Amino acid sequence: MAGAEPPAKGTSDLKVRTLSAIVMVAVAGTALWLGGAVWIAFVCAVSVGVLWEWIRLARRIVPGPGVRAAWNFAGMLYVGIGAAMLLFLHNDAFTLAPILTLLGTVIAVDVGAYFTGRTLRGPKIAPSVSPSKTWSGLMGAALGATLALFTAAQLWQEGAIRLTPDVSAANAVSCFGTQPCWYATAGAVPLFATCLAAGLLVAVCAQAGDFFESWMKRRAGFKDSGNLIPGHGGFFDRVDGLLAVLFLLAMAIVVLA
Repeated sequence: MAGAEPPAKGTSDLKVRTLSAIVMVAVAGTALWLGGAVWIAFVCAVSVGVLWEWIRLARRIVPGPGVRAAWNFAGMLYVGIGAAMLLFLHNDAFTLAPILTLLGTVIAVDVGAYFTGRTLRGPKIAPSVSPSKTWSGLMGAALGATLALFTAAQLWQEGAIRLTPDVSAANAVSCFGTQPCWYATAGAVPLFATCLAAGLLVAVCAQAGDFFESWMKRRAGFKDSGNLIPGHGGFFDRVDGLLAVLFLLAMAIVVLA
């Protein structure tokens, strides 16, 4: 319309970020719901995008083909294990409960860290790596993860959700060899205490993954890992914390199974 002022840059960016977020949630949610080949294709596509961004960052961080090859191999291992865990948690042996619990917990980490950090502020954890991360945000992240895990555990104990489609096999399927994923209490330890310990571990791990990706970007001189997602940067920017949690879960399975 003639004479109309252009929208403020901040308003325009917010619209782009919001629209991109809606599209991302819709695509990921559809792939998760359909499962099977669609989920495999989605996980593989995202993994390829993350690995491409990893290699792009590594080229700027380290000199020489030998060191770059080592970084590329580490990226393939890191991203590949994360992708394998996503496929493992979403197969015919499980319901959607385990993977939804994992994804919900990581989302709760981000939400808790964001709102607590912006509200309470306080000392930074590592301002030279990630200027926006605060200790109060980390505590909020741990609280968010704890509440997400506690909610899932309560629903499982009350029978509202189950781990496997076959009720009779519910106690037989386990991620750690003896306990059915993260739902069971650790012996005589109260349920909330178990979820609190697990929530703190998940929060620290997810934040560590975020810090690691931020460190890579700073060393490479990039603001974002990529520009494939309007308003959100790259795939690595979106899944940095989730990748770290998936990697930790895979290591726990290997050690404890």
